[in-house]
Amino acid sequence: MLPPILQRVKAEGLAVFSSDNYDLNIVGVRTAGNHLTDQFDDMLCCIYKENGQWVGKYWPITTDPGKYYLETASEDFQASGTAILAPGQYRSAYQIGPHGSTKYNALVQVKPVVVYRDANRDLEYDHVNAETGLFGINIHANNTSPYTENWEGNKVGKWSAGCQVFKRTADFREFMYICQKQITYNSWGSFTYTLLED
Repeated sequence: MLPPILQRVKAEGLAVFSSDNYDLNIVGVRTAGNHLTDQFDDMLCCIYKENGQWVGKYWPITTDPGKYYLETASEDFQASGTAILAPGQYRSAYQIGPHGSTKYNALVQVKPVVVYRDANRDLEYDHVNAETGLFGINIHANNTSPYTENWEGNKVGKWSAGCQVFKRTADFREFMYICQKQITYNSWGSFTYTLLED
């Protein structure tokens, strides 16, 4: 029987991966509401089979941009507004690759995704002005050295301009270890990300 979160993915007509041994279902769940919280109040689920048994891991993240970027409308990226990843399933849109100024390994966007562009600086998440493309909407840590530092964030702040960002570096490391397992067991270097909304 499918775990509940995957039942929901399937009910929405999206793909569920159920092969044995690290065929990863990476699912973000965004908390309802359009008001800025600047908190890590969403969830990342990584669900897969290991030796034929379902395993589920769940970690706090943000799926929304932080206050800094909403206030500036992401001007420093020369964008038309702050990116907010749209709900949906992005098949094989991610690979392990270098992220940020320190180029640590994270899941980086390699295929188009859909984002909304929020440009009015009112500190509410506006799901308008959809764009599709390569925007660097990565899945990463809230630290520049997550493999050597233990850190737990309180505010999203500048850590997300639309990326999906872990609250704790220890959780991020566990997630990346599991991603490496998919490559080791299956030689699949691409990862699908599904974003749902409560």
